[in-house]
Amino acid sequence: MDSLKDHFLIAMPSLDDTFFERSVIYICEHDDKGAMGIMVNRPIGVDVEELLDQMDLHPSAEQMFSINEEVLVGGPVSPDRGFVLHTPQKNWINSVEISEYSMLTSSRDILSSIAIGKSPDNFIIALGYAGWGKDQLEQELADNTWLTIKASPELLFNVDHEQLWQNATQTLGFNFWQMSSQVGHA
Repeated sequence: MDSLKDHFLIAMPSLDDTFFERSVIYICEHDDKGAMGIMVNRPIGVDVEELLDQMDLHPSAEQMFSINEEVLVGGPVSPDRGFVLHTPQKNWINSVEISEYSMLTSSRDILSSIAIGKSPDNFIIALGYAGWGKDQLEQELADNTWLTIKASPELLFNVDHEQLWQNATQTLGFNFWQMSSQVGHA
């Protein structure tokens, strides 16, 4: 099994009218026990400033002006638990490296740093995650539920959430909407 860590899962059009419709999931962990990822393109309707206020981490007036990020739905598992995907920065001992350009944490210390203006260069805050048990993701891939591409820092951190699914599908080099959900297996 090849690990899909640091890859995107792109929802196939057949996932229309489901929780994962037009979703892009960044895979943070994938091994023989299962997989874990964060959906990175669905805003929850709360911005980072509001979340910080709810956590009694009140950003300064200057910081409030510069934080215009939205909190995302990370997935259906543990929707009350927060995760931060971020670019590497020294001294984040509670963050786990995913790639040379991304780390993941659920530690509150990074939110405190964001509130005082010492945030990583790029970050995504999400509530919940997507998880798969042993062989579950592999079966979904065999069933043509997802397509995969290697992730990039540009797509992860610099594309508007509303455009991410479209931009990710364009990297595949064909019109995604013309694909059948009945792809054959040779």
